[in-house]
Amino acid sequence: MVVSSGMALDCVVIGGGIAGLAAAYELQQRGASYVVLDAAPRPGGVILSEQIDGFTIDAGPDALLIQKPEAIALCKAIGLADRLVPTTPPRQSFIQRAGRLHPLPAGSVLGIPTSVAPFLRTRLFSPIGKMRMGAELFVPRRTDDRDESIGAFMTRRFGREATEYLAEPLLAGIHAGDVDRLSLKSLFPRFIDAERKHGSLIRAFRTQSSQPTADGAFLSLPGGLSEMVCALVRHLGGEHLRLSTRATAIEGRGPFVVHTATADRLETRAVIIATPSYAAAALLRDRDAELAAWCDEVPYASVATVALAFNRDSVAHPLNGSGFVVPRAENTGILAASWLSSKWPNRAPAGRALLRTFIGGARDPRALDDEDPELVSRSLNALRPLLGISGEPLFTCVYRWNRANAQHEVGHAARLGAIERALSRHPGLFVTGSGFRGVGIPDCVADGRRTARLLP
Repeated sequence: MVVSSGMALDCVVIGGGIAGLAAAYELQQRGASYVVLDAAPRPGGVILSEQIDGFTIDAGPDALLIQKPEAIALCKAIGLADRLVPTTPPRQSFIQRAGRLHPLPAGSVLGIPTSVAPFLRTRLFSPIGKMRMGAELFVPRRTDDRDESIGAFMTRRFGREATEYLAEPLLAGIHAGDVDRLSLKSLFPRFIDAERKHGSLIRAFRTQSSQPTADGAFLSLPGGLSEMVCALVRHLGGEHLRLSTRATAIEGRGPFVVHTATADRLETRAVIIATPSYAAAALLRDRDAELAAWCDEVPYASVATVALAFNRDSVAHPLNGSGFVVPRAENTGILAASWLSSKWPNRAPAGRALLRTFIGGARDPRALDDEDPELVSRSLNALRPLLGISGEPLFTCVYRWNRANAQHEVGHAARLGAIERALSRHPGLFVTGSGFRGVGIPDCVADGRRTARLLP
């Protein structure tokens, strides 16, 4: 058994995903002593990029949102400023309806119309649906403070068709969640503020002074987002990261002793738990059953991504954009598809195309029970008629993300409040990560760094 010697560490970070690594970066900036433990053989969590035969594949997230600059600022701080690249024009996304791909109307903010003409011209919505969406200008604002699902909010303000063909595939789809269960307060508080201040989302977003940047809404890195993880690990120093090292218990009331499956005992003044909330629950159960129960209540969804490489002349579609989302009503077996070789520069060799599908989520919770060939077949069946694909893929890769997507459902803010009140009984213990305060990379970076700053 190995016992840490000398002075106790300032902090042990349990979890080497992006939130844990961001917390470690902040600890380093503060001059604190720390170690990051991760049960996996590689850092980064759901961030994984691979190079195969000249293709660059992001198996998990592939973009950093410019509007939330925390992740981009971290990239710049660790020496990646000159490697950030924008999406390739045209920056167009599509929505599938009735077996066709319809461009998301121009002049919209997360699908919310801000310009009349593009929505009048689109065939994505029926005439009645368009009229109902336009009537949002006259829907009374809500005055109470109750949490509301994304679906309930969008139906109340824009009608059910907008929920089915905008909110469900776009707003809920990016979280792989159920539109009628996900919390608007936790995931899109901006919509609540817009309704309160302006009485109408159309009116609020139409009067926004900010304009899209010349680089569009997203940035990435030439080698995929794993570049960010690798640069961050280099910056932290390998001596601070212990992979394939699962934390099994936390003893003490400060200072603490963290036990690992490799029989190490790490003495530390503070612990930041940056794991999925269900893993945090397992570590906290013996210490505080109530706190563990609250953590265990956060639901998670599982998703598979399937990368498919083709000769470019095997795909008839111009692939003029970033990809498309699929409403539940279309029932094609996939949630969405990205055209990675069109979305980002240099992701495929000349004369080749790289596509990626998303399968599972709350919509299809048993999807990952299928074997890899079945998931590939499901992807091809969904893509062929839409994109005019002939022939077989040059290769395919299936990536499984089991219980990787935290679901901030209605009531999540209240649950988080209960978790934070319970944690106040345990000075020196902290939690961060997508199961708690933010599900995207920028949110996780921001919360990881914020959590590290809470240490005395």
